[in-house]
Amino acid sequence: METISQISRMFDVSTRTLRYYEEVGLITSSRIPDYAYRVYSQDQVDRLKFILLMRKMNISLADIKKALLSSESSELVQVLEKKLEEVRDQIISFSELESILRDMIDMIKSKEIKDANLIEDKIVMIEDDLINQVMESTQLISKKLKEKQTMKKEERKVETGKLKDVRIIHIPSFTVASSHCPDGEAPEEEAGRKLEDFILSKQLWEVKEDFRVFGFNNPNPDASGDHGYEFYVTIPEDMEVDPPMVKKTFQGGLYAAHGIKMGDFHEWQDFAAWLQASEEYDYERREPLGMEGSLEEHLNAYNYYRHNEKEFVHLDLLIPVKKR
Repeated sequence: METISQISRMFDVSTRTLRYYEEVGLITSSRIPDYAYRVYSQDQVDRLKFILLMRKMNISLADIKKALLSSESSELVQVLEKKLEEVRDQIISFSELESILRDMIDMIKSKEIKDANLIEDKIVMIEDDLINQVMESTQLISKKLKEKQTMKKEERKVETGKLKDVRIIHIPSFTVASSHCPDGEAPEEEAGRKLEDFILSKQLWEVKEDFRVFGFNNPNPDASGDHGYEFYVTIPEDMEVDPPMVKKTFQGGLYAAHGIKMGDFHEWQDFAAWLQASEEYDYERREPLGMEGSLEEHLNAYNYYRHNEKEFVHLDLLIPVKKR
């Protein structure tokens, strides 16, 4: 039996990702009497190995779940064949593009250039039949490359060190209720459980339909990986908050925001690289200081808690910034 923390370190996967996999039915854990934390059997550890292998091959969670839930190996074969077909399409697309590029390079090298600075001279060097071939072939290549880009949306989005979809937003000041677990085997799970109990007991969606949920490490992981976690949920200013929850004020401010699917926390690294490369914005350290002011906002909070829709979870990664 392995605990969630042990599994997290063993496979270098966050405890939040493990909890998400459990929520959508990919893995299961159990509780041992008189033991505070959930544990995973060897069968579930093996199951997780399979899931992580499939994710390394960019197979979607929906297809992984389909393969796992089926009692027939043919379902897994269909999932793998689908991925194989996608890979073959990519190979064909790039092979066609490689052939065209080689033809153009060979043709240009075989001719003399009158003036290397004149684009007209470069154009006339390319024969009409090759231009027609390029125009026809690239239509198919473009379509296949778009399909490839769609499949890779879950992958890292770095291009020359910058993410493609960072937004700059202002978050106003809020009154919040805080759920904090400063240490332990699974601080996100413990803090999340207290947060959920609070939201459900207050039926928060009835008194504040636009409630928002933010989370952050507090404290950040140390050399051993031990850390704590804290959640904020926005509440009406006059709402009473009883222990273990604590009433606080979130000051808000200007943030850079980047959306991810639950589990893609490796994109924090890419996000930090974006800020470092930015010519418009600088980092501005501010409260809460658990992650030096950075936050993770749950974008499906209303449906997640009100309707128990936990299969698709999206987050905004938030970094506090200021204009240069």
